[in-house]
Amino acid sequence: MSTTTNYILPLSSPPPLSPHVALLPSAGMGHLTPILLLAAMLASHNCHVTLITAQPPLSTAKSTHISTFLISHPTINTLNFHIIPYTPPDPTTTDPFFVQYEAMNRSVHLLSPLLSSTSPPLSTIISDIGACAGACHVADDLGLPHYILSTTSARFTSFVSHLPSLIQPHTTSINIAETRDQNQILIPGLAPFETSTIPPPFLIPNHIFTNTVVSSSLALRKAKGILINTFHAFEHETLEAVNGGKLNPDLPPFLPIGPLEPHGLEVADSRPLLWLDQQPPKSVVFVSFGNRTALLKEQITELGKGLEGSGYKFLWVLKSKIVDKEDIGEVEELVGDSFIQRTKDRGVVVKGWVDQEKILTHPSIGCFISHCGWNSVVEAVARGVPMLAWPQIGDQKVNAGVVETVGIGVWDKGWGWLGEKVVKGEEIAEKVTTVMTDSKLRENARKLREEAKGAVKVGGSCDKVLREIISNLQH
Repeated sequence: MSTTTNYILPLSSPPPLSPHVALLPSAGMGHLTPILLLAAMLASHNCHVTLITAQPPLSTAKSTHISTFLISHPTINTLNFHIIPYTPPDPTTTDPFFVQYEAMNRSVHLLSPLLSSTSPPLSTIISDIGACAGACHVADDLGLPHYILSTTSARFTSFVSHLPSLIQPHTTSINIAETRDQNQILIPGLAPFETSTIPPPFLIPNHIFTNTVVSSSLALRKAKGILINTFHAFEHETLEAVNGGKLNPDLPPFLPIGPLEPHGLEVADSRPLLWLDQQPPKSVVFVSFGNRTALLKEQITELGKGLEGSGYKFLWVLKSKIVDKEDIGEVEELVGDSFIQRTKDRGVVVKGWVDQEKILTHPSIGCFISHCGWNSVVEAVARGVPMLAWPQIGDQKVNAGVVETVGIGVWDKGWGWLGEKVVKGEEIAEKVTTVMTDSKLRENARKLREEAKGAVKVGGSCDKVLREIISNLQH
């Protein structure tokens, strides 16, 4: 007698849907660059990605980079966000980036109806820290989790998260008199912050920058997580303090996802790279103060003297205006024809956009004179280049402190903020020589570069964090 057994095959579970992520950058290339790098990473992990682009763009560089990026990433969609023009009530507020931050946050109510009709439906909104105050309201309207991409160090992000508790009532400026030690600001779980490293606008009552950052700080606490372009070996003390609840138990986790990997699509002048190909290894000092810093004419002159006096070869990226649309002066007008002639055999001065990632990767680079914008810091760390830190504005002194603490750079705190002091060429030459000849700095930079490589490789700490975020969005 035979029997027949009927097997009922279990229904297979459908594969998880790819999450749809909307990314909102705020003003400035320093905020756009990490958002684009994150967009490329998410797309490479099979996420649907929509890039929200504020219109009109603040700079030519920003619109050009977005266009080039989208051509090479055809799967990434864009959504134009037409912001309402904003005129600050204080006529002394002239920084166009601060004004743009405020205009975006005031216009953010226009985003909800635009995003509600996207297909497939959104899984999350990720905004950078400059746009997070408005983006958190949009996320609430749409019932979506909100992640924030911090465009600065974990250390400065932790300061921002604590800022509301430092502010005097009715003035929105930090009350240094109540910090017990006027030279330091104490925040639970963290090494003290020197008062001299805090952005000066934080000490000015009712400054538009401080108002924006306080709003961002309050939004941080509502986020699902705070993504940061850093890694554990670089900022382990801050990451452990925050994620261990020492700073503020209500603060969402800091999620290190760096170093964000380059997409290799810079719209840039290639001539500096051709010149670098002709130089010996570790022989060139690279000088760049980012896209937001325009040095005074007197400081440009002294920097030229310092580079010339150091005796080292140099590649100097020069900027004379904050917004690139206005930066029309010629190199010779800024540094002088005689300087160009005297240094033509060992130095190159350029204006315009260069591929900083490729320059820092080049074997001829031995030192990076940097303003310590966080993107620049991480790019140098990922490539093992020691730094001469010369912070100018904003978060850059705190970032310079991170560089100094891990032993990969030199920072002279007496050089002050942008425009406070004209640093003489002799001082600059001395510091350049220190960085170029310090074998310990170079070895520390090499070791940190290896740690950075390990963090982003498949199975590395930052790779795991990104995969976990994506997995959570699939449920």
